[in-house]
Amino acid sequence: MIVAMGIGRFAFTPILPLMQRDLGVSHSLAGGLASLNYTGYLAGALLCALWPRVLRSSLVNVSALITSIATTLLMGMTRDPFWWGTLRLAAGFASAVLFVVIAIEVTETLVRSQHARWSSTLYGGIGLGIALSGATVPFLDRMGGWSMTWLGMGALSGVVAIIGIAVAGKRQGAIKVADASTPTTGSLAGIVRLAIAYFLEGFGYIVSATFLVTMIAHTPGLGGFAPWSWVAVGLAAAPSTIIWQQIACRVGVRSALTMAYLLQSCGILLSSSAANPFSAGLAAVIFGGTFLGIVALSMAEGGRRAGTEGSRVAAILTVCFGAGQVIGPPLAGLLADQQGGFTMPLLLAGAVVACGGLLVATDRNFRPKTAN
Repeated sequence: MIVAMGIGRFAFTPILPLMQRDLGVSHSLAGGLASLNYTGYLAGALLCALWPRVLRSSLVNVSALITSIATTLLMGMTRDPFWWGTLRLAAGFASAVLFVVIAIEVTETLVRSQHARWSSTLYGGIGLGIALSGATVPFLDRMGGWSMTWLGMGALSGVVAIIGIAVAGKRQGAIKVADASTPTTGSLAGIVRLAIAYFLEGFGYIVSATFLVTMIAHTPGLGGFAPWSWVAVGLAAAPSTIIWQQIACRVGVRSALTMAYLLQSCGILLSSSAANPFSAGLAAVIFGGTFLGIVALSMAEGGRRAGTEGSRVAAILTVCFGAGQVIGPPLAGLLADQQGGFTMPLLLAGAVVACGGLLVATDRNFRPKTAN
């Protein structure tokens, strides 16, 4: 998760301001590159949804891991927007395959070992990867600018991948059984409202995930704080999945998810007017502390409703999330160039996420609080 998501997908966010500084990359081009990455992510998720057998292929999984590392390295070896787009597209495809494969394999392993309640901790790896990239990029920048940051992050992801493979070598084999306690009929229809809300989350959160550091870097007096805001996002994200799981146990999944959506909306709106390190840092912490919680709770809830279709539903939800991410960045980048800032894109993103929260709040397919 650190390699595929924290670095492979999200290292672009703290490196983007450096590419704009050194190469004059526009907000529109940045949004287009981000959209290509999420288009690849959407394609990878669709592959997993339409051809679930691919999830059990070691060749596919290893190839996706190598692709994630290689595309990060190669980003620093070209200045051609065409190749940047191609690399980001391939990186997105690889990250989706790895995300779905890892999520399903780890969840199934924990279910069989009767530790399913810990499944949400897996997504903390994304937060750790975000924090790691945010903390490393400033040092790599001083060594060689934007190019060295990509090369360094690629090398770092290779080291982390080797550690992950060494640990994974001790895992149990692939598991093909479902949790018998979950419902097995009529489950796919029950995820429609959850999936729409998850689509809206993908659209809204990705605007901040793509442009947060850039926005802060362009705010007078906050340039030096910009890369560390991404560290704040990662550090808040890493434990957030456990925290939101505990909240869900106390107040119910629907209430917890609604709270996470609405809190994230407030954080996005706060970031649109952040003018000092405190408000910018608070917006970063709120964003980091909610988006992985929404991912973890939504994926777990979808799996609960899906029963024996858990693998397919994980891919379907990832497709919905990815579709929202494809639309958000280019629209936000275009608006930012036209408006001369990110206020309008962030207001739109905050409103969309709030709509997702309202959909969750009115979804009657959640279990009652006492059953959580």
